[in-house]
Amino acid sequence: MSCKRVRATLDEQDVTIAETQVEKKATRLGPEDGLRLARESSHVYVAKGKKVVHFVMADGPADEDLLKHLIGRSGFLRAPAVRTGDRFIVGYNAQMYEDLLA
Repeated sequence: MSCKRVRATLDEQDVTIAETQVEKKATRLGPEDGLRLARESSHVYVAKGKKVVHFVMADGPADEDLLKHLIGRSGFLRAPAVRTGDRFIVGYNAQMYEDLLA
């Protein structure tokens, strides 16, 4: 997780970061990694501006649908990407974080 806004939101909500695995500038995750992280989760939430897309992984969304939301123009997983419990959260939307981490 490399987004300062996410860290500030988590601090405001008294959420403790148990583990930071990847800082974007050090390591970039490709499409295969993004799909793996999504498939390991029950729910995937992707923020694009004010819009939030929710995937229920039990419904088996197509890889193409997931990738068009998870992967940025650079060809790598969009940041920030946070996994909490059975949820995988990609992108930043303050309201989404407040709702999901409340």
